[in-house]
Amino acid sequence: MTITITAFERSPDGGKGLARDMRVRWALEEVGEPYDVRLLSFQAMKEPAHLAVQPFGQIPTYEEGDLVLFESGAIVFHIAERRAGLLPDDPNARARAIAWMFAALNTVEPPIFDRTLVRILDRDEPWYEKRLSALEVSIRRRLADLSRHLGDADWLDGAFSAGDLLMVTVLLRLKASSGILNEYPNLAAYVARGEARPAYKRAFEAQLAVFKASSAG
Repeated sequence: MTITITAFERSPDGGKGLARDMRVRWALEEVGEPYDVRLLSFQAMKEPAHLAVQPFGQIPTYEEGDLVLFESGAIVFHIAERRAGLLPDDPNARARAIAWMFAALNTVEPPIFDRTLVRILDRDEPWYEKRLSALEVSIRRRLADLSRHLGDADWLDGAFSAGDLLMVTVLLRLKASSGILNEYPNLAAYVARGEARPAYKRAFEAQLAVFKASSAG
């Protein structure tokens, strides 16, 4: 059964690989699984057909036979559990990799994503600078903890895992929008290692090709 995922017809990220279908594309590329992509307009994302599979009207979704999933983290977890390459075989190492998946999405990502939203939506608010400053304090606190844990290692816990995949995609949003990541050289190098993986490059080029086609149209 061919896997089908959904993605933006016209991504708002400017082809930078930040839309969350990138996580799913990368995971599928890492495990060598072919997939199709169904592109959605912003209007189509709010229509009943899509809301039936994604209650919040977002992307990506994942369809494989009679299985339909939403939430990028859940989709990556599903892929990692059922195909070799993204979770270790050792039970303890596997549990730690899953913990890093949760850490990426629940601990590190929230202030980073909130910073993006504030900069886009709230620039004219009287409290904008104060809110932005508070978010950047929170981000730096998380990055300092992450940097200390990573140290000189290549990956978060031994070999590359789904935990690293999600963490790199979270940190890429900072690389694209601020100089904060460069304050932590080992984290900047960590992200660069993720971007250098052949599977990441294939996923990025596939997503970029959609953006270029929509921009040319």
